Amino acid sequence: MLLLGSIVNGLAIVVGSLVGTVLRNISEQTKDTVTKGIGIGVVALGLQMAVKTNAFTLIIISLCLGAMLGEVMKIEDGMTHLGLFLQKHFAKNNGNFAEGFVTSTLIFVIGSMGIIGAIQSGVSGDNQTLYTKAVMDGFMAIMLTASLGIGVLFSSLPVLIYQGAITIIASVLISYVPHALITILMAGISQIGGLLIIAIGLNVMKLTKIRVSNFLPSLVIMVIFLTLQYFYF
Repeated sequence: MLLLGSIVNGLAIVVGSLVGTVLRNISEQTKDTVTKGIGIGVVALGLQMAVKTNAFTLIIISLCLGAMLGEVMKIEDGMTHLGLFLQKHFAKNNGNFAEGFVTSTLIFVIGSMGIIGAIQSGVSGDNQTLYTKAVMDGFMAIMLTASLGIGVLFSSLPVLIYQGAITIIASVLISYVPHALITILMAGISQIGGLLIIAIGLNVMKLTKIRVSNFLPSLVIMVIFLTLQYFYF
């Protein structure tokens, strides 16, 4: 089944979120400590991904251009409004719904693991990477839901759509893209994604309030730059 890996990943988030709702009665101090622990782990993951690069100039350019494009498109505002819309219809008394939805969506979506796993699934039918990610996301969903509420559960939808779309596209385009270019693109996405994950971790620990969603176009810009570099430079 082509989308099995993405479906399992989405279900893991749902199950983790439901378990997390049971743990919502723990003390605010414990929630705060757990949340900061998640933030530390997310920052560590981001650092691991981001340091593997020699193309800092290209990364900075991609981030700046992506941020400007994201601000024009108001991606962060759009995601927040979507979260508030879902809150209005499904969790009227949960003031953290939008924050939980946006934060968890970014954590689960950004990063090379989901992209690489989705591509592997589309190219060879190998879902092992997505299964591994599902386990990680499930445990993360428990902690995020305990801290930020049921909005985390709805992040399973963007994950399913995002990874499923990549899987389908990969299954169609693989015969047209050189393997060497795919390797280069995955490395670039990992580096940009690592920096964005660091920002997410800092936000989770409430040390900053970075509009991370508005940096998402930088991933596309990085892909364009690396593709042009591969074919023309």
